[in-house]
Amino acid sequence: MVGKKILVALDRSSQAPVVFEAAMQFAQAQNNSLMVFHCLDWETENLGEAFLGIGTLGDVDLYGLSLGRRRTFLGRKMQQAQEWLQDYFQKAIDAGIPSELKCQVGDPGTRICQLARNWDANLIVLGRRGHRGISEALLGSVSNYVVHHAPCSVLIVRSGEIG
Repeated sequence: MVGKKILVALDRSSQAPVVFEAAMQFAQAQNNSLMVFHCLDWETENLGEAFLGIGTLGDVDLYGLSLGRRRTFLGRKMQQAQEWLQDYFQKAIDAGIPSELKCQVGDPGTRICQLARNWDANLIVLGRRGHRGISEALLGSVSNYVVHHAPCSVLIVRSGEIG
């Protein structure tokens, strides 16, 4: 894979540095470019907390008056995510790897596959949280979704496997 595009999808888990390091190794070894990506997931990032308080009818804004509040909250979450992602992006730049940074809101698996398709990625690198059995069925698995829907090869990195 000489001169290809690697999409590294990072979450805020303790595994992110390991996943990033794996992507960096591939990018450096073969002069690839890197897209550093994070997706704010509505479900796991608690993005709904700005919209609902204690769960009463009074929390529901029937007239859309809290639209500004929603945008402010989402903007703050995006800013925090981009600042966090910027550290990884800068590490890639400092290593001489042509890199881009992208942060989106949505379902992570879907967004990763869409971005890989739109960016013409040749490889997706992401981690695996290790959900198994019932927890995977209930919580879903981003890595499982990506493996089955990606338009390119996928590398799943488990903690401790790179180093």
